[in-house]
Amino acid sequence: MSTWTSNSKSLPALALALLIALAPALAEAKMGGGASSGSRGSRTFAPPPATTTAPRPAAPVERSIAPQPAPQPQAAPAAPRPAAAPAGGAFGRGLLGGLAGGLLGAGLFGLLSGNGLMGGLGGLASIIGLLFQIAIIVVLARLAFQWFSGRRFAGAMGGAGGGSRPGAFAFTGGGAGLGAAAPPRHAASEPVTLRPEDFTAFERVLGDAQAAYSQEDIGRLHELAMPEMVSYFSDDIRANAREGVINRISEVKLLQGDLSEAWREGSEEYATVAMRFSLIDLFIDRATGKVVSGDASQPTQSTEVWTFHRPAGEGPQAWKLSAIQQTA
Repeated sequence: MSTWTSNSKSLPALALALLIALAPALAEAKMGGGASSGSRGSRTFAPPPATTTAPRPAAPVERSIAPQPAPQPQAAPAAPRPAAAPAGGAFGRGLLGGLAGGLLGAGLFGLLSGNGLMGGLGGLASIIGLLFQIAIIVVLARLAFQWFSGRRFAGAMGGAGGGSRPGAFAFTGGGAGLGAAAPPRHAASEPVTLRPEDFTAFERVLGDAQAAYSQEDIGRLHELAMPEMVSYFSDDIRANAREGVINRISEVKLLQGDLSEAWREGSEEYATVAMRFSLIDLFIDRATGKVVSGDASQPTQSTEVWTFHRPAGEGPQAWKLSAIQQTA
């Protein structure tokens, strides 16, 4: 009996958990579903500079048609180089050491046999002759050692890079050595100077795009945003329709905004701005018109980083929304 009572009391909590799990759209109110989407040209996957309005880094782009940058190859570890032989080499040391050992052994043998230290060598003439022979052998040994060393050095050079010509090796900048990966760089671009009319256009697109999204007006969205962004908004609108809700946005008001960066890439221009704005953001039941989520009387605030795109040389009216990134 007690087990059945406990399970009965837990049913409302279980039902609430299922509603939350089966209605993900309700947790993603706001235009764009609270995701970071779109393209910023060659800077799509590079974080935009922080601003006073958005001092924290913008969230990385999660969905984009821009190609992901290729991972930089890691330099292979250098093979250990054999330790250089000391001057003279082991070959020379072994020959001289053997001769010196033989001479010392002969002297000791003569001393022990009673003929004196030099007696075992057969007198002064024998010593002079032996020394002369030693000198000749040492000279020949050194010549042979130098000849073999020269052959080995020439062979190593030929195997490692023999026949290479100037310019065969490319050196990266920034102090990187041969074989190191070059640091990632943006595609060739140049800064763009914006005018007050451009910022007026950004504020206009902010309000008009929110209104078109709220009205589910895809045609109007195409006039305000790039095709990629319109495709994401269309996906979100269809997901809301499957859930039986509409994301109603109204009373959009820009509170603060500033420029993060603006640049030109070939025939395209981009401008990334941080904007803090207030709005009424609701989910409305399609069938009854009742508020499912949100407060119709209390505006909420949001800070996002928006990127705009236009053909180079066009005026402020040509700016279209190209990307939205969330902030912490």
